[in-house]
Amino acid sequence: MSYFYLGLITKPFGFKGELYAYLDTDEPEKYAGLRAVFLKEGDEYMPYMIEKLELRGGNTAVIKFEDVEGDDAKSLVKMEMYLPLSELPPLTGNKFYFHEVVGFRVVDREKGDIGTCREFLDAGGQSIMAVDHPSGREILLPAVDDVFEEVDRDSRILHVNAPNGLIDIYLE
Repeated sequence: MSYFYLGLITKPFGFKGELYAYLDTDEPEKYAGLRAVFLKEGDEYMPYMIEKLELRGGNTAVIKFEDVEGDDAKSLVKMEMYLPLSELPPLTGNKFYFHEVVGFRVVDREKGDIGTCREFLDAGGQSIMAVDHPSGREILLPAVDDVFEEVDRDSRILHVNAPNGLIDIYLE
């Protein structure tokens, strides 16, 4: 099973086993009804059933896990929370998840078909899309809204408008 990062348990809340959590999402309200999360313990994803989840404004929530009482909650601080990819809310239109477009053809407004999206890289706060060009070369494009023009899910094509001259740098 594949998982996506949901957030981080940041600190204890009170004395009844509740915890503050940071939800790393633009729409935390979509997760208000969660019944379980997976906490990453080493290389394992362990399921934790949620007894109570209360959104506190912004990206903060207070979570109470079943069978976690009092000081036992402290052992969960700094643990990352994950959900199965199947739990991601569906996106439509030109919004997409990075994992969703891996393998899509990438078509630039000026250069046409420039290859296949291989992966997204994290470059210190800026995500980069790596495209495998048919010549065997790699093209790196900034993964920002201004670059992405259209997501054609049916045809598996990502239409982009790369910054002027960027693609030429990789192909010369």
